[in-house]
Amino acid sequence: MIDLQNLRVIAFDADDTLWDCQSHFDTVEKHLYRLIEPYCDDPARELFNTESGNMADLGYGCKAFTISVIETALRVGGSHISDVELSELLAHSKSLLHLPATPLPEVEHTLQRLQAYPYRLVVFTKGELQDQENKLHRSRLGKYFSHVEITSDKTETEFQNLCEHLDILPHQLLMVGNSLKSDIAPALNIGAWAIHIPFHVTWQLEHFDDIEHERLIKITHFNEILKHL
Repeated sequence: MIDLQNLRVIAFDADDTLWDCQSHFDTVEKHLYRLIEPYCDDPARELFNTESGNMADLGYGCKAFTISVIETALRVGGSHISDVELSELLAHSKSLLHLPATPLPEVEHTLQRLQAYPYRLVVFTKGELQDQENKLHRSRLGKYFSHVEITSDKTETEFQNLCEHLDILPHQLLMVGNSLKSDIAPALNIGAWAIHIPFHVTWQLEHFDDIEHERLIKITHFNEILKHL
């Protein structure tokens, strides 16, 4: 059970926790795969290799993804891909900058209920600053959070920094998110609590072995958070 006596902050991941993100990216990936599959054995592997190679320089987010998609198309398809096809792929990729960020089922109702609880609610997410800020604005969920922190990555260091910024100790933090790699593992490693709520699709760079831990709770519906508080 969560140590409710000492809990002070509940942090929420954004993409695929508060709203759907990855399924929109998946449609662009499939667009790319259709273009390059005649010229390679494994289109998904080609994109994965490009994204992995670009990660240190570009980080996460729509803009980094768009560069990797176009780079993969050019590298694999080359002159076989027409200017029109490339332009359509670029436009499709850039459309991700305007994905609707509609709250997932039960999210807003649960956040409304949590307003009555004695915990500070914050957003802790990774990605490109302007893109994440715009999605939070479009979601209309910003009013439920007293603090928003957007970082280039979510490792133990960033979780420690979050605790320092909020003036709390790690065991006073509960992290809620869909990614075992980015939301759950680093939170547990610094001594925080975590609730994992998986999304139906996972970005290939976020795949991670399952975790069992005494400070980890696994749920399938967002409103299950309430029964553990």
